[in-house]
Amino acid sequence: MIVRSLDDVAPVEWGNGLSTRLLTKPDGMGFAVADTLVRKGTSSALQYRNHLEACYCISGSGEVVEKDGTRHKITPGTIYALDEHDAHYLVASDHEDLHLVSIWNPPINGDERHTLSEDGFSQY
Repeated sequence: MIVRSLDDVAPVEWGNGLSTRLLTKPDGMGFAVADTLVRKGTSSALQYRNHLEACYCISGSGEVVEKDGTRHKITPGTIYALDEHDAHYLVASDHEDLHLVSIWNPPINGDERHTLSEDGFSQY
């Protein structure tokens, strides 16, 4: 049995927030789970070419924006799944942080970090 709390794991600065990777590939579960904080007022161009990701909002608000510009509001109780390795923008509202539970399959190693730039989608 694996039991961890946020206090047990150092958060990783991923570019526009913090990711506390609670379960990772070395845990052998076949998926990874992270507590993800997206800082208010930020927009991140992201894509996971080697992982499928689902994110469940537990607090705050924002949007996930598809590459073609289609916008989806994110509020507590909303889940979105990147089921086709979708390039997307993760946007936190201007007035509050966006707080998500992120799940990856296959699992991430736990040390990944995004390289955010104006000219493309950060990938890992």
